[in-house]
This record gives sequence, C-alpha cells and structure tokens, in this order.
Amino acid sequence: MSVQKTISPVDGSVYVERELADAQAIDHTLDRAVKAQHAWRNVPVAERAAICRRFCDAVEARRMAIALQLTWQMGRPIRYSANEVNGTLERARHMIDIAAASLADVDAVPKDNFKRFVRREPLGVVFTVAAWNYPYLIAVNSVVPAIMAGNAVVLKHSAQTPLCAERFAECFAEARLPDGVFQVLHLSHEDTERVVKDSRVAFVAFTGSVAGGHAIQHAVTDRFIGAGLELGGCDPAYVRHDANLAHAIENLVDGAFFNSGQSCCGIQRIYVHEKLHEDFVAGAIDLTKQYVLGNPTEQATTLGPVVRTSAAQQVREQIAASVAAGARPAINERDFTASRTGTPYLAPQLLLDATHDMSVMRDEIFGPVAGVMKVRSDAEAVQLMNDSRFGLTAAIWTQDADAALAIGDRIDTGTWFMNRCDYLDPALAWVGVKDSGRGCTLSRVGYEHLTRPKSFHLRTRV
Repeated sequence: MSVQKTISPVDGSVYVERELADAQAIDHTLDRAVKAQHAWRNVPVAERAAICRRFCDAVEARRMAIALQLTWQMGRPIRYSANEVNGTLERARHMIDIAAASLADVDAVPKDNFKRFVRREPLGVVFTVAAWNYPYLIAVNSVVPAIMAGNAVVLKHSAQTPLCAERFAECFAEARLPDGVFQVLHLSHEDTERVVKDSRVAFVAFTGSVAGGHAIQHAVTDRFIGAGLELGGCDPAYVRHDANLAHAIENLVDGAFFNSGQSCCGIQRIYVHEKLHEDFVAGAIDLTKQYVLGNPTEQATTLGPVVRTSAAQQVREQIAASVAAGARPAINERDFTASRTGTPYLAPQLLLDATHDMSVMRDEIFGPVAGVMKVRSDAEAVQLMNDSRFGLTAAIWTQDADAALAIGDRIDTGTWFMNRCDYLDPALAWVGVKDSGRGCTLSRVGYEHLTRPKSFHLRTRV
C-alpha cells in the first residue's frame, strides 16, 4: 500500500494522508465512468444544469471550511482563501448559464429539401489533472463544463491539495449527480501516466509545469485524443507614459505578490516607461514593504509561505542568479522577520535594473519576485514583452484604449489586459501560446474542446 502525505507549509506538519489507488481501483473507476457517461450523455442539458447549480450551492455552504483547508494545504492567508470559493462559483455558474446556447445544434444555411446541422457530442471520459496553487479555480475550469457537456469526469488533484478533490466529490454527491459521472483518484505520477494512456479516457485536461505538459503530450502521442495544457508563465506588464501611476502600482504589486507569487498568470516582468520609472519604483517599494509575512491562519497576515521549503530555496537561487547578473534587490529580506532560510517563508522581492540576461526576466519564478526594467517607447516594450518562451497573459497600464488595442494586437499572448491583470473572466477564452500551453477553457469556446462535432445531412424529400 502506497500512502501520499501532504505536508502543510504553515508549520511543516503532515496535514493529510491518503492511500494511492491501486490498479484494481483505477480499473474499477474508469469502468464506472464509461458506464455512467453512456447514460449521462442522454440527460437533458436543463437537468444537468439543475444538478450543477445544486453543486454550486453545496460548495457555497462550505465556503469557510473550504477556506481553512485551503490555507493549511497550500499556505494562502486565511483572509483571502474564501475568495477562491467566490471565483469558483462565478466560473461554474457562468458555464452552467451559457451551456444550453453553447451546446445547441448549429444549423447550416437553409437548403430546399434538406435538413442540415452540426451537433456537439460529448467526448466520453475526461481526465482532469489539477494543480495546487488555485486548486478549486483550476479544477472547475474543466470539471463543470465537461459534466455540463455530457461527459464523465475523473479528477486527479495535486498531492498538495487532495481534500479539494474530495470536496468536489462531496458536493456533487449532495447535488445528486448520478454515481460514476464524477469520481476522484489519488494517484502516483506513474499511474497518472497510465490513466492518460488508457483507452477509456477521451480527453485530458492538465494544469501544471511545462515539463509536466511535455509528459502529458508524450503520453497521448499514440492515441488520437485531445489534451488541454495550461502550463507556465513569465507574464509581462507595461506601464505606459500616460498611465494612472497610483493605480498601476497598486495593481502590479498585487499581481506580482498575491498568493506568494504562485500564479501562472501572475506578473513577473514589469516594463516602465522612463517618464514614470523613478516614481513607479519608489511607490512599488513602499507598497511591497507594507506586506505582512507570517502564519497564514492569522487574519493580519497578507503574505503566506510558498508551498514548500524546497520551492523557497529554488526561488532564492533564482534571485541570487539574477543579482549575480547585475540586478539590484530593492527589498532587504531582514525587514521581513518571518523570512528564514530553511523554511517556506520567503520575503517579497523587486529586482531593479533587470535585463533579459537574467532569470527573473526569462524563467518562471513561482514565488513573490518581480523584475522591473526601464523602457523608452511602445516599440521597445512590445519587443521585450514578446521576448519570452511563454505567452499566457500580458497587460498594459494606459489611459489610451486605442493605443492599448494597437499594442495588444502585436503581443504574443493568450489574454491581453488593460489596466488590470491576474484575472480570469469566465466569459472569455482562457488560453496560452508558446510554452504556456494549448487548448482552451471557459467561455463558449471552451465547450468546443469538450465536445466533438457530428454533422447531420438529411434529405427530406426524394
């Protein structure tokens, strides 16, 4: 028997232990999913919606319990944890509300004596592999739309956040979702790969590292199935010469350091027009120093630990590499007394005089770190923003919407923001380019990736 242990970053204790599924349990789960999906696909969309709305109600009723478990599993300050439930419900309810229109038959142009349309059919069993950093928000992107589209779902959550998967199952059970339509497996990496390769799985929705995305892509190469891959980021922001400076500082410091910087779409590269650079840096430093790093179960804490001690050490090494290359750290780590080597507690850092020779401007740093670089023009900002192997989101601060649109058209990114960052609007497609992944979740477009088109061409008169 193999046991998975979840070590809490709060105090290093073992918070959860779960037995990993063996071959027999995996086989039984996939068989149940296939059987349940054959019946579920015939359930009217309105009935699916009623069940999924009850699921949302069950999640909402557990809001504070979920928040506390989140804090202990992955370290987010308790003052913010409940907001993840709010975002999860926003996405789920939106996808439920648009399901009927998104899944409706698509009629072709009228033609005498013919009835022609395209029907969106469910794929079958969707295998969702979710990450720990936003464990409900990430999972809901595929879980609820897949079920609404008539698929069955098997959810494998991160070893860091296994209780999140179990809360999903608990809430679907309370909503009276038929048995087998949604199931949870706690799996090793090796068994996760085996499930991906299993012929009973019709689609894989993966969120994680670029290396993990390559492993998933490799695992599906022998099969003609889809894989949605939401991977890493090193997301840029441009503070244009006409920006509202106070608003830009507030948004970007939060975009860089919220969730201790552990967000694939968090801000890591900040390009500031030379006209505003000095004032931006002064304001960003001042605001960064106001964070309270400490025990995330305490209401006063605004910055929690990163997920594990090894992750904090890796971030420190990336900071040191950037400093060795010429970056200037703006924050004295000793000013944050809770920040200590050998623990997951890590002070926030702004690296000034950054260049693209440095790790902070080229690699994903999954921690509270951002690099700041002075630019002289829009053209220079565009060139630098595109000088990355990642392309998840990018943002601009300006008071000129026409300029924002023109610059956005030139940026290689999945989402382009003006005067905001680090947010998913469920009405818009969530998608990455380059090493940030492929495929799409959310919006009407997201349903296209969880269904297959089937054309009906009927001659009505002979």
